[in-house]
Amino acid sequence: MHLKEFMNDHFPNLEFRPPLFYSWEIGLRFELGVNYDSDNVYVNCPYLQGVYERAITLFQSLHSSDDDLFIVVDVNDYADGEAFKHKLNVFHKYVNDKSVLYKLQKNTIPYIYPEDDDGIWKTHRFCLKCKLSDIQYTPMLKAICNQDMGIKPNIFHSVYFINIDRKTIFYIYDDRGCDLLASSTETIRDVYEKYNDWILDYDRNRIDDIFK
Repeated sequence: MHLKEFMNDHFPNLEFRPPLFYSWEIGLRFELGVNYDSDNVYVNCPYLQGVYERAITLFQSLHSSDDDLFIVVDVNDYADGEAFKHKLNVFHKYVNDKSVLYKLQKNTIPYIYPEDDDGIWKTHRFCLKCKLSDIQYTPMLKAICNQDMGIKPNIFHSVYFINIDRKTIFYIYDDRGCDLLASSTETIRDVYEKYNDWILDYDRNRIDDIFK
């Protein structure tokens, strides 16, 4: 199964771009970063340790090692020559068996946001179909969380973990939080109940209505 076919079957008409949570009727939005203090951000500081712990815990609650995934990375190209500056390490650095990278596919699409009136900007969408066990997801998740912290390693591009077996999409937008989408409420009801205290209060009423 290809990504486009999967999305059409299970997430039809989803606007596949941030903010993901507001583009689909079944989802959760969690707060990752708590008590942020700009004067106390450094490698493995307490704030980031808390971010990592929540991100990894939520990810592990959704995925098993033998699950089939699409890992999708959007690289936005603003026609300034900088589009691919960080892209290679996104896959190469975190894949255990480099032969898996032969499955990597690329598709260039119109810029995912509509504000480019001239049609110059593009989005290069990379998709790797693999098993969860094929990737080192813990350092990968940490690098995504680091994107705005001025701390390396970091991943600046949008990274989506699409679980083919469970029909879910996991997306960390930055250290502040993450989105979890599902094709069915029952798929993620246990996550909603177990990690209810982590739900972003701003969206809590909407989320509670989904799971009533």
